[in-house]
Amino acid sequence: MDILSNGNNPEKVNEYLGDCFDGMKNIDLIKGEGEPVPAKRAKGMISKEKEYVSFGDKEENYFVCNGAVENYLCDLERKMQAVLRDVLQEAKSTADNWDIEKKRHDWLEDYCAQIALLATQIMWTEETARAFEEVAGGSETAMKDYLAVILLRIKHLIDRVRTDLNTELRIKIITIITIDVHERDVVDMFVFRKIMDDASFAW
Repeated sequence: MDILSNGNNPEKVNEYLGDCFDGMKNIDLIKGEGEPVPAKRAKGMISKEKEYVSFGDKEENYFVCNGAVENYLCDLERKMQAVLRDVLQEAKSTADNWDIEKKRHDWLEDYCAQIALLATQIMWTEETARAFEEVAGGSETAMKDYLAVILLRIKHLIDRVRTDLNTELRIKIITIITIDVHERDVVDMFVFRKIMDDASFAW
């Protein structure tokens, strides 16, 4: 009721966004000279874990709370989805260069936890599939070699988590380590059982 009764006041509605969306705490409303009062434009969103995701550097990318509150909240949901999709595409393209440019244990700082976790899992799936292709092409050690890559990446994350990190980054790294350990166990099982075919039930 408070949201509906304050629909024309985005600043007030902003206080309740955490109740409307699981991952969002509020939006970063633009205030100051030249801006309407109450503020209606937002340049980014903030998660409940205090992570910040920008809507973009250009004003045309900002989100504007226009119309009835029930309408602009639906628009905001679509904005969140579109922005995270674009960030994921960027994260995936940079993840393709983990071994060439920025290593994964440094790369993960460039993206919010949700995107870093998802891109990591996409990369694991692609890399495991590629290892199967190499096995099928005659490389008997391809899966074992990939297991070594996974173990090295886990080691780098463990080394990082032992340093002085802020709480959010520490939680992100620990979560990725947990996922990595599961992925390591899966690939290790492939090696131990000599799974050679990506059509195998084990995969």
